[in-house]
Amino acid sequence: MVKYAAKSDKGKVRETNEDSYKIIMNHPNIPNTFIIADGMGGHSSGELASSMAVEFAEEYILKNPDIFSQEEDVLSGIDVLVKEANNAIFSRGLESQSDFGMGTTFIVVIMLKKNIYIGHVGDSRVYLIRDNTIQKLTTDHSYIEELLKNGSLTREEAENHPKRNIITRALGCEKKVLADLISFEIRDGDTLILCTDGLTNMLTDEEILDTITKEADPESSCDKLIHWANERGGVDNVTVIVIKNN
Repeated sequence: MVKYAAKSDKGKVRETNEDSYKIIMNHPNIPNTFIIADGMGGHSSGELASSMAVEFAEEYILKNPDIFSQEEDVLSGIDVLVKEANNAIFSRGLESQSDFGMGTTFIVVIMLKKNIYIGHVGDSRVYLIRDNTIQKLTTDHSYIEELLKNGSLTREEAENHPKRNIITRALGCEKKVLADLISFEIRDGDTLILCTDGLTNMLTDEEILDTITKEADPESSCDKLIHWANERGGVDNVTVIVIKNN
């Protein structure tokens, strides 16, 4: 049995919320699907890019049940979905000067039978909590992550680096995009967290783990995580989806 909750908040500083999410549940022949996106761009372009991404993904999955209900086809289906969503957002950005260069992070998580399938672009994240430990399943596509990989920066230095919000991959910014594709077997008792960087820039992984383990209900977990992100300053929009596999 899957229990889930989702919440999005514009935070205490931003005037608009450029995060978007969609949840697909209880559709015949369509697996449970969770989608999250964090837009970027001037004016309302970030909001447009993220909403386009999640709406495109929802429509694409609902129109292709044969792809997303077959375990051997899901990852390749996600790959095509990401490429086509990128094309749609990139093309829209070319239509007006104000939207040129708009983009968005993107995560889709599909639960099919005992497996989880993830498509990921940008620095929004998916975490797995299992046996009271937290593991980041996605790798940020960011300037800071590149510095960490080549050893020129430590994790401690990265936490307050002035360029920590610069991402190196996003939907819609360039003509082509490469998605990370991940799959693994889910177990009873696992908890998945999808979130934008408005959460992870404010709370450590350990603080996220502590909040989730103290809250049995996914909805109260979302509320508490967003509460603490805002208490720490709420400098960005924050969106959280908590999924408990009981």
